[in-house]
Amino acid sequence: MSTEAAARIFFSSPLFAVVGASSNPAKFGHKIFAWYHAQSISATPVNPTAATVTALGQEHAAVPNLSALPRPKETSVSIITPPAAMLKVLKEARELGIPAVWLQPGSFDDAVIAYAREEGAFNAVVAGDGGRGHEGWCVLVDGERALKAAGKLGEPDRGLERANEQPGTKLASQ
Repeated sequence: MSTEAAARIFFSSPLFAVVGASSNPAKFGHKIFAWYHAQSISATPVNPTAATVTALGQEHAAVPNLSALPRPKETSVSIITPPAAMLKVLKEARELGIPAVWLQPGSFDDAVIAYAREEGAFNAVVAGDGGRGHEGWCVLVDGERALKAAGKLGEPDRGLERANEQPGTKLASQ
């Protein structure tokens, strides 16, 4: 399956979660989580050490792991973790029947990709070469295109621009 097709399947899920979501605007886990909400897509933050994650000025209740998701079999998951932690997250996702995963650049190595793409592991895996970013498919770079392909692109709320905004700063348009 092409990565484009995998991205369409990924965004066809009714629910979404972000493993590695963070309240720290300098971290990609924050930027990815904020991107979902800027696109008017509700996503559950998954963070083992935080009860809540704040993004775009709103606090969201976090869950400590994928097992705590209310309907994992209906949830596509973006994962932003170091490669060493990724395999554990993927094993949990597979056991829970998570249908699709998006592995952010820098979060995987060859062994992780091989595991994720094993026959029957997931319905769709978005990762690797082919995206518009220089390190492969990234929600921040390729997400809008994938949403459009899945027929889910609404009116984004300044998407990436807002997800990258630092606290206390204002954009010229504000």
